[in-house]
Amino acid sequence: MRSDRLLATLLLLQTHGRLPAPEIARRLEVSTRTVRRDVDALSSAGVPVYCERGRRGGVALLEGYRTDVTGMTDDELRALVALGSSDGALGPALASATRKLVAALPAARREGVDRARRRLLVEHQGWRHEPEDLPALPALDAALVADERVRLHYATGDAAVATWRTVDPYGLVSKGGTWYLVAAHRGRPKMYRVSRVRDVARTGTPARRPDDRDLAEVWAELRDRLQEPTEEVWVRVLADPAWAPTLRRVALAVLAGPWRQEGTASDGREVLVAPFRSVLAARAGLLGYGDAVEVLEPASLRVEMAEAAARVVELYSSER
Repeated sequence: MRSDRLLATLLLLQTHGRLPAPEIARRLEVSTRTVRRDVDALSSAGVPVYCERGRRGGVALLEGYRTDVTGMTDDELRALVALGSSDGALGPALASATRKLVAALPAARREGVDRARRRLLVEHQGWRHEPEDLPALPALDAALVADERVRLHYATGDAAVATWRTVDPYGLVSKGGTWYLVAAHRGRPKMYRVSRVRDVARTGTPARRPDDRDLAEVWAELRDRLQEPTEEVWVRVLADPAWAPTLRRVALAVLAGPWRQEGTASDGREVLVAPFRSVLAARAGLLGYGDAVEVLEPASLRVEMAEAAARVVELYSSER
C-alpha cells in the first residue's frame, strides 16, 4: 500500500508541480504527517522532492524533473487511451484520467501516446454484436502510430473479392465491439470495416488527410450519415437509344417512381430522369447496364459508379 501511495504522490507532483501537504493528504485520504514521511522516503530514494514553508509553500518537485513512473509499455498505454475515449458512463472520468496519465509521461513517450489518443475512439452502442476476426488490426494500429498512408486489400459488402486501395487514415473506431478504420480515399472520408481488410501494406509515406478535422469529428459525420433514414434521390442519365425503351419499361424495385424523358443529347442518347429509393439502390440498379447508361447526376453517384466499375474490371482482370 505504501508503494502505491508513493507512486500516487509522485504522479500528483508531476502533474501539478507544487501542492500543499494538506491537499495531498486529502486526495490520498491520509494524514499530513503521513505525507511528510512519504516525502522523506521519496527524497531518500533520489527523487528531487522538497518542502517549502510559508503561505505559498507546499511539497514540490525540482523544476524540470520528470520520470516515467507508469511502468507501462507503449501497447498498454495505447490500449488505455483507447478506453479513455469511451462514450460510456465513465467516459468523462476516463478521459480526465488519461489526460493526467499522458501529462505524467516523459516528453519522449508523450508525443506517441498523445497521437494514439487522437487516433482511437470507442463507442459502446453498436450496430452489430457478432464476434469478429481482426488479423489486420495490429498492422493498422502500427500505421496509425507512425501516421502513415496505407494500402488496403479490402472486400466491400457487395464484392466477391478484395481489391487494393490507398487511404489516408484518421484513426480507428470501435463501435459496440465492431472495429472500423476511418480514412480518406481520393480525398473523401470513408469508413472501412476492419474485419473486411484482407491485408495491409505500409507505404512509409506520411498520411495526407484532406482536412484538419480530428477523428471524432469525421466519425460523427460518417456515423450520422449512415444512421439517417435513406432518402430518395433523383437520377439523371444518358441512355443508349437501343436500351432506353428497356430501361423505361422494366419496373425496377429500387425505383420510387417512373422514368421520364427530358430530351435527346447531341450524340443521340436519351436524357432520362427517375427517382430512386437511395444512392445505393441507384448504383445497384444501373451498374448492370454497363456503358449503355451513363449517370450524369448526382455527382456522388457518378463517383460510386466509377469505383464499382473499377472493382469489376479488377475482378475479371485477375487470373484464376
